[in-house]
Amino acid sequence: MVRAVTLTHVTTYRYDRPVFLGPQTIRLSPAPHAAARILRHALVVEPGNHSLFHRRDPQGNPEARAVFDGKVEHFTITAMLEAELQPVNPFSFVLEDGAHRWPFAYHPLLAAELGPNLRTGPLSPGVSALLPPRGLEADTLPTLLDLARRVAAQISYIRRDEPGIWEPEVVIARGEGSCRDSAWLLVHAFRAMGIAARFCSGYLLDTDERTAELHAWAEAFLPGAGWVGFDPTSGLLAAEFHLPLSAASDPRLAAPVSGTHEVCGVTFSAALTLEVA
Repeated sequence: MVRAVTLTHVTTYRYDRPVFLGPQTIRLSPAPHAAARILRHALVVEPGNHSLFHRRDPQGNPEARAVFDGKVEHFTITAMLEAELQPVNPFSFVLEDGAHRWPFAYHPLLAAELGPNLRTGPLSPGVSALLPPRGLEADTLPTLLDLARRVAAQISYIRRDEPGIWEPEVVIARGEGSCRDSAWLLVHAFRAMGIAARFCSGYLLDTDERTAELHAWAEAFLPGAGWVGFDPTSGLLAAEFHLPLSAASDPRLAAPVSGTHEVCGVTFSAALTLEVA
C-alpha cells in the first residue's frame, strides 16, 4: 500500500545576544538512495539576512550552506518534504559471486574506492566480543543481520539531546546509547569484519502513529546489492520507513546541522510533524 506523507521539521537555535554565525551546513534534504518517492522538498532558513547555496558533498549527499550577513538572535531551519512511501522488500537483491559467504574480499579497485569506509583502529575488547567467532564461514547477509540484532539486544536505547557520539567501548560498557551511538558501534563492528560500512543520518517515519524522528543507522556495502541499511536500534534492515538524509564514513560529516558561532548561550529546540494522507 502506497502512503503519501508530508513531513515538517523545524529546528531553532536561539542565542542570548546577537551573534555572528559562521557558515552553517544543513544536511536535511533526502539523499539520492532514499526508497521513498520524493514529490517535493523545500528548505527555509531564518532570519532573512543570509544567502543559501545548494551543493553535493563528495559522496553525493545533498547539503545547503547558509552564509549570514550581520548578527542574528536566532537561526531557524524549516525542512518540508512530501513523499510517497511504497512497500520495499529490503532482501530484494542478489549478491555477486564470492560475496554470498563471509568472509570475502572486495575487488582491489572497489576496495580502494571504499577505503574510508573500511578504515579501522585498534580492535577494542567490547567490539571484539560482538563479532562472529574467528574461523567462522557463513552466509553474509544473515551474519550481518545477526550482528545488528545482537547490538539491538545488548544496547538499550536512550534519548540523548546533547551533541556528540559516544565511542563504541563506552556504549558497550554502559549497555545503552542513542541511535547514533549504536549506529557508530555497528559501523565499527562491520569494519572489523572487513565489511565496508558508513554512518547514515535520516528520518524514521511511523505512519500508524503519525510520528517522525531524526534517526541513525549503519549501511554496509555488499557487492551486488550496494549500500544496505542495518538498524541496530531495532535489529532490522532499513526499508521504506527509513528516509536517509546523509551518509558518510565519519558521523561528523553526516550531522544534520554543523557550523560555528560566537561564544554565547544557546537554546535548542526541534519539532517534527508527520501528516499521512
